[in-house]
Amino acid sequence: MSSANSKGAVVITGASGGIGAVYADRFAKRGYDLLLIARDGERLNNVADTVSKQNGVKVETLVADLTDKPSLLAVEARLKADKNVSILVNNAGFGGTKSLVDSDVDELENMIFLNVTALTRLTSAVLPNLIAKKAGAVINVSSVVAVNPDALNGTYSGSKAYVLNFTQSLFNTLKDAGVQVQAVLPGATRTDFWDRAGLAVHNLPEKNVMSAEDCVDASLVAFDEKELVTIPALPDVEVWNRYEQARLALYPFLSSKDAAPRYTTKF
Repeated sequence: MSSANSKGAVVITGASGGIGAVYADRFAKRGYDLLLIARDGERLNNVADTVSKQNGVKVETLVADLTDKPSLLAVEARLKADKNVSILVNNAGFGGTKSLVDSDVDELENMIFLNVTALTRLTSAVLPNLIAKKAGAVINVSSVVAVNPDALNGTYSGSKAYVLNFTQSLFNTLKDAGVQVQAVLPGATRTDFWDRAGLAVHNLPEKNVMSAEDCVDASLVAFDEKELVTIPALPDVEVWNRYEQARLALYPFLSSKDAAPRYTTKF
């Protein structure tokens, strides 16, 4: 994407609806040009037309199925070559609600490829240019099931736990490089995610379902404050801080030359 826009461009995957489409609107309102990526070309172009007309920014679209390796590699090459990219929003992903024994393993493999492999490769593609500029950001959309493996499908929660861990590790790698990272952990959100996951959103308790607009707006408030892990529905950040403190408290005890005494067999 070639542009005279001094802010550069925001790349958003899964931008044909839901959270991705709202991110497109919000970053356009902030004056960024956009490169929107999704597999549904008609819906993607509708989002692009609306956002462009309402905000007067340059919007390009790239129709690609990121579960297809050649398509992913083509997108990756595009992003590597584009020095105008300022922010990458890794939003594309899908989930599941069935247990492993009731799931199509090929569909689960596609889920892992999209939620994990595509996100990793696209992040790797944009980082060299961001690091060279000492500016920019990567926003990775995870999920609250990253810390709740009992919810929904274990493959899905595992893939989103990867996104969280990956982002936290990336923060440590980039903390002195001038590149911001953020993991966003939405709870239940009113999007078509649920239809594909096999559980229509109207089956969920109304009090637990956030709009995509509120989710993104909360996440961008946190982004502006440079928050690393954002849970839009969490009212008290100290709850998360205590969770993190407990996790870190495990570190001194996780590796030793000796097995713990409680595992020592006594004859």
